[in-house]
This record gives sequence, structure tokens and C-alpha cells, in this order.
Amino acid sequence: MRFYLQKIGFYVAALWAALTLNFVLPRLMPGDPVDIMLSKLSARGPVAPETRRSIELMLGVDSDESIFSQYASYLGNVFRGDLGVSVTYFPQTVTDTIAATLPWTIALMGIATIIAFVLGIVLGMLAGWKRGSWLDNLIPVTTMFQSVPYFWLALVLLYIFASVFRIFPTNGGYDVYGTSPGLNWPFISSALYYGTLPALTIVLSSVAGWMLGMRNMMVSTLSEDYILTAEAKGLTPRRIRTMYAARNAVLPSLAGFAITLGFIVAGSIVTEQVFSYPGIGQTLLSAVQNNDYALMQGIFLVITLSVLGANLLVDLLYSVIDPRTRARA
Repeated sequence: MRFYLQKIGFYVAALWAALTLNFVLPRLMPGDPVDIMLSKLSARGPVAPETRRSIELMLGVDSDESIFSQYASYLGNVFRGDLGVSVTYFPQTVTDTIAATLPWTIALMGIATIIAFVLGIVLGMLAGWKRGSWLDNLIPVTTMFQSVPYFWLALVLLYIFASVFRIFPTNGGYDVYGTSPGLNWPFISSALYYGTLPALTIVLSSVAGWMLGMRNMMVSTLSEDYILTAEAKGLTPRRIRTMYAARNAVLPSLAGFAITLGFIVAGSIVTEQVFSYPGIGQTLLSAVQNNDYALMQGIFLVITLSVLGANLLVDLLYSVIDPRTRARA
């Protein structure tokens, strides 16, 4: 119990530090969201002087309040789920904007990352178990995809499969003319079809790293004394491979997977730009370009929660797989 309380306490402190940075950093950037909003309104006609005060209160950047009062108000609003109003998508709230785009990113990046991890771990386990096999010799070929810049690989696949052979669409997240968003098969099948090529790019660019890491750890683990003991006891090769070798070899990969899984939201910017995918990466880029403090803070908060949540989950899973971590705590 003490181990779990220490872990939770650490992540609570990390969350507070992240929230503080989330409040400070956007305010250090040049530009003023109030001026941006006023410039947009002035393009439609004259703006009354009292309009500035109203916009400041709406966006939560009241110039009459001290920075500490703004910080206290910010924390209170965060815990109430009130993230403010977006300048970029005015009058839509930040919560509604994130809720409309985050599921796209989770569906694409999350599923593709999990597929790449599982596929890489399984192939790496088999390659390490049978060194010198065709699968082991295939690893240098797969690492070529990882060494290629991601955006270049995406453009190559987009050119081949979308422009030359026209197997997949060139952009978008679903067929906007033939379907409407909802829990219906035409929309789901369309979203899967449009997301196949971006997901394939993610898998090809990341599976080699998991495969190589798992293969090297399997080779190192197979030389341990407890593997020799398990073989002397007459255990089946399948049990030795999965329950003894792979279970211990996968531990370093799990730690890396937690970080990768947490940064799914942050890492979606390039993917969504190349494929014009309607996810949160595009929204974050628009927020930065428009100095949209409220929207940037909301997306950074989502990134923070995803990173901390993924690491906490893997820490707890790590303690189940390797009980020695609880004993040391």
C-alpha cells in the first residue's frame, strides 16, 4: 500500500507542477488574445470601448487582477472543467473544441501506436528466440523505415497509394459528402478507410524500434542463469520463451511505451498536417498561430494528463509484472 501511495503522491505533485507551467508559459509568449479578438471584430464593423473589458472577462485574462488571482481562478476553473472560450473557434468553448477533435487523434494515433508496439514486441521476441533466422535478418530492413524522416515517409506513401494507385483518399478523416458523424456503420467504415494510410505510416515508422529493442533484450535475457535452470527442469520451450524470457525482456519496452502512449496527442501534429486529418494536432497548430491562450492551455492539459496517466498505469503494471519494484519501495 505504501508503494502505491508514494506513486500517487508523486503524480499529484507532478500534475500541480504541470498545471503551473501550463498557466505561465502561454503568458510569456508575445501577443495578446484580446487584441486578436478585437481585430477580428473590428473587421466586421466598429467596436465599442467597453467591448475590450467584456472580452477580457470572457477569456479569463482580466488585466485588473494580479497574476496570483488569475492563477487561483485558473486552477478553480480547471477543476470545474471550465477551460474558457477559444479565440480561434469563437464562440465555441475550449472543452467543446477538444471534445470534437480529440477522439479522432486517439482513434488514429492510439490504435496505430498499440498495433506497432504489440507487433514489434511479438516479432522481436521471436527474432531473439531464433537468432539467425529470416526474421532476425529482417530487422535491418525494418530499421530503414525508422531512419527515414516521418513526414517524408508519409508523403511517399501518400503519393504511391493515394495519387498513383488511388487505393486510399488523399486527405480528410471521413467522406463528408456520403456520411454523417455518428455511431453508424457507413461513418465508421469511412473513418477506418480514411485512417488506414495514416495508421500504416505510423506503424511502419515505429515498429522497427520496438522490434529491435525487444530482440536485444531477449538475447540478453536468454543468457541468464534462471533460463538455464528452467531448461534443466524440462519446461517446454514455449513456456520458457513467454513466461521466463519474454516477461523479463519486455520490462524496458513497457517504460518506453508509457512515454510514447502519453505523447500520442503531442505527436499527432505532423501526421494530421500531412494527411489533413481532423484531429487535435491541427487544432493545436491553429491555437499557436492565433495566440489562443485558452485553447493552448486546454490542449497542453490534455497532453499532461495523458502522459501522467499513461506513466502511472505502466508503473502500476510494472509492479505487477516485476514484484521486486514493490519490495525496493
